[in-house]
Amino acid sequence: MLKISRTFYRASAVALVVLAVSVPALAAAPAYNLDADVKLALKTFDVPGMAIAIVKDGKVISAQGYGVRKLGDPTPVDGKTLFEVASNSKAFTAAALAMLVDEGKIAWDDPVTKHLPDFQMYDSYVTGAMTVRDLLTHRSGLGLGAGDLLWWPTTNFSTDEIIERLRYVKPATSFRNSYAYDNLLYIVAGKIVAAKAGKPWGAAIHDRILAPLGMNGTTTNVAEMLASGDYSAPHSKIDDKAAVVKPMPVENAVGAVGINTNAEDIARWMTMLLGGGKLENGTQLISAKQLNEMWSEQTPMRIREPKPALAATKPNFSAYGLGFSLRDYKGRKIAMHGGALQGFYSTVLMVPEEKLGIAILTNAENGPAMASLYWRILDQYLNVPASDWIKLYADQEAAAHKEELERQGKEAGARAAKSAPSLPLASYDGEYEDPWYGKVTIRAEGKKRIMSFTRTPDLTGELEHFQHDTFIVRWKQRNLNADAYVTFALNPDASIERMKMAPISMETDFSYDFRDLNFTPVRPAKADKAAK
Repeated sequence: MLKISRTFYRASAVALVVLAVSVPALAAAPAYNLDADVKLALKTFDVPGMAIAIVKDGKVISAQGYGVRKLGDPTPVDGKTLFEVASNSKAFTAAALAMLVDEGKIAWDDPVTKHLPDFQMYDSYVTGAMTVRDLLTHRSGLGLGAGDLLWWPTTNFSTDEIIERLRYVKPATSFRNSYAYDNLLYIVAGKIVAAKAGKPWGAAIHDRILAPLGMNGTTTNVAEMLASGDYSAPHSKIDDKAAVVKPMPVENAVGAVGINTNAEDIARWMTMLLGGGKLENGTQLISAKQLNEMWSEQTPMRIREPKPALAATKPNFSAYGLGFSLRDYKGRKIAMHGGALQGFYSTVLMVPEEKLGIAILTNAENGPAMASLYWRILDQYLNVPASDWIKLYADQEAAAHKEELERQGKEAGARAAKSAPSLPLASYDGEYEDPWYGKVTIRAEGKKRIMSFTRTPDLTGELEHFQHDTFIVRWKQRNLNADAYVTFALNPDASIERMKMAPISMETDFSYDFRDLNFTPVRPAKADKAAK
């Protein structure tokens, strides 16, 4: 599975059109069969179920489901089936802040400390200089996904604990130097929304956005979704085959990833945004001025060269706005975003000057399934020659996965297979602590060595020796697809100085930010040669 796409789908773009073109509605183009394409994509990319919403010129063209909610259960996805949409929640947090700007309760360039006095980053200058705008624009100096292990996979840290631990996360670059996607600062942004509303983020979003829009099925936590009756099960790949997995509650990170919605409701959301921030009754929910701010370039993003077969997708510009990525396609400016949580991927894409919106919600972890469809739908509505996007993306996904497996094979083949650990295995046992995450433990369990992240129940796995003082931790939850190297460095007296981690696979989701961890022993283990 092409997991490198998660950064793109969690942080992708939506478009504003710069050419006045008359675009035919999808229904008026019988040569294009949306249903056939979706069914082919589901089969090609091993996706159990999907919901698609298309809006054009203020009208809902499509808001329907395809496939099944859960493998092994024939119940179909419909227009009301809920999906976790993860980072597509960021736009809701940005919109809530935009409404507060409209009301004069905050300003985009207010210092964060004006509204959250206890807020603190690693660097004192950044603490004072960080603005509300900076929280939303991925230019803080934090590295890609920095600190995500505080909430991903599900942890027992509170929102306040996550925000407090930001002060221990070292920056990767200087402040406002460059783009690097993060989640923690959207958690902070959600805290501001909650503070100004005097109620939790979920209640504030419901009262200020969901209820006025009539998004009556949408929920702001997983528990409410599971109580709804019409929801999709998440699916992850286990041994390269889709399997049902448990949902991933994220109550401590709702400002970044808290929304669960369906095709009918996301159509209402896109219609409001494309309609200049107005509700159906003409009420202005978000001012046109602030909506324009959300869709204005704030942070330039590097343009990467796509594979030759996908050359048509290369933009001429790429940037991040406020809760949306921005780019162009075929002369149109697009504003879009993606979302990814365990078992769910989604994309929301809009072309405001064409008043065109496309949302694709899936119950699987596959970006190419969505990309192949939204490019095809865009081609249809923008009246440009269509490509066989499903085949193009399927071929790229297969080639990339094959290449990754070959890379891992070479790495494993080059190891010093006959090497042994420097210390008796029992000497690696104990507690280790990282400045921002906290503690992990290594303990004996029969003849096995078990590593456990103390605040993350699902990050428990068996250590197996790889070479020298490097081990591999294989997580018991196999759907995580995040096995990692665990390497120990020794002091001159053969005690353990530190422990570092790194993902084995390039396909591992970036939110497993193992590389950012720097563990030191809580009680340094001494070499015990007699125990060998």
